Amino acid sequence: MAQQSDTDERMMRRAISLAKRGYPAPNPHVGCVIARGDHIVGEGFHRFAGGPHAEVNALTMSGEHAMGATAYVTLEPCDHHGRTPPCTEALMRGGISRLVVACLDPNPVASGGLTRLAAHGIVCESGLLCDEARVANVRFMTAMVRRRPYVVVKVAASLDGRIAMLSGESQWITGPDARRAGHRLRAECGAVLVGRGTVESDDPRLTARLAGVINQPTRVVLDPYRKLGPHWQVFDTSAPCLHLFEGAFGLKLHDAAFDLNDVCALLFNRGITGLLVEGGGETITRFLRADLVDRIEMFVAPKILGSGRPWVGDLQISTLADAPQFRVESVKKLSGDLRITLTR
Repeated sequence: MAQQSDTDERMMRRAISLAKRGYPAPNPHVGCVIARGDHIVGEGFHRFAGGPHAEVNALTMSGEHAMGATAYVTLEPCDHHGRTPPCTEALMRGGISRLVVACLDPNPVASGGLTRLAAHGIVCESGLLCDEARVANVRFMTAMVRRRPYVVVKVAASLDGRIAMLSGESQWITGPDARRAGHRLRAECGAVLVGRGTVESDDPRLTARLAGVINQPTRVVLDPYRKLGPHWQVFDTSAPCLHLFEGAFGLKLHDAAFDLNDVCALLFNRGITGLLVEGGGETITRFLRADLVDRIEMFVAPKILGSGRPWVGDLQISTLADAPQFRVESVKKLSGDLRITLTR
């Protein structure tokens, strides 16, 4: 990496801030700033999958001022035809003379942009604020490295860890701000998974009902013996749905259940890079047992139920050393509830 100036760092920080916007799943979060010296002439981010990428949005804003300018991009520009043309071609047409990239693209299908642009005579540099850019794009970067979706478990529980009464009543343990945050998690992950029991007890739609969401998340339903009929809301036409049962997409049962590693591999091969697990305690427990949970988003209401359904069951561990360990990333107050974010 060439030595960069304070201006370069400031521009890249702005690009990283932009990258955090939008709901581009399953695509990566990307931000782009185009500058001439200290002056920003264009900026953009990837709003939604299938829409213009960050570089194209920034070039559109900058117009003829992009000629001879520097582009700061949080992820290596793509060099392949997907739902949109390669960003490398847009940057070359725009007349960019220098490109500064935070992270190289770990996706072998889309990588190679820097090589292409350097061959075109554009000065290319990489590595500036890579760690910060990687954090802003953790879903995509983790999925590309682990070759499975980035798995987020969402829990809405009482102070004593109950997600429902013994009767099954669960609406609503947490308040409206926590529920809105849950919708954002669905849109951010791009896919949401539940088991058959959650469908039968709650009949959820599992859509992201938020302004700015263009692509609804893919709904994934684990129903090994195909007991669910088509009348449940999760199977309506408001969003894509993958109904997983024995034999579907080649899935097999092991001890009357799916191997969740097989499920995650299937989802990744179908282009899913993030997965929000909203299932009940049994489904969450199985994901924890399989060591597939990357993050837990826990919404805790100041209520004590005393009895009811716990959010996690028997993890089949015998010592504290075997317990799954997470790091507390943040604790925030959402109206009357708490949001606790934990990561591996």
